[in-house]
Amino acid sequence: MRKGVLAAVILALAVPAAAQDKKPPYWASIASGEAMMRTGPGRNYPGVWLYKRRDLPIRVVKTYPNWRLIEDPEGTQGWMLVTLLSDRRTAIVKPGDPRSIYAKPDAGSRLRYNAQPGVVGRIEHCGNGWCHFSVDKREGYIRTSDIWGVSDGETVD
Repeated sequence: MRKGVLAAVILALAVPAAAQDKKPPYWASIASGEAMMRTGPGRNYPGVWLYKRRDLPIRVVKTYPNWRLIEDPEGTQGWMLVTLLSDRRTAIVKPGDPRSIYAKPDAGSRLRYNAQPGVVGRIEHCGNGWCHFSVDKREGYIRTSDIWGVSDGETVD
């Protein structure tokens, strides 16, 4: 078995069923260290972008059997094989100034650190305009308006 085929089979087994069965639009992330975006839903379509950033948040806007039309943080759309995606929720700090990460979901709480634009972290417990945001071993709360990867008013448990 070729190395690439074996890797695709392993990824297919690792991708949670939820990432494959949700109705769009929904949030997901790139599961692989290398993931090709294509112009259409098939390997015969030209590749237009090779992502080399695991956990990059993406928005799934359309489904087609084993393919997903995705949108990346810069607004680029294209097709990606579903096995390259994960339902793990992540977000990226929006462009501009560094964003404050607080100890609690309250701007009056202790400042833990500042996250630079482009930093990707895992999100959970989102609500009331705040998300718990983890980057490596650092964690805290960030305003949802400061990240791309969660919808306005969305609650994440």
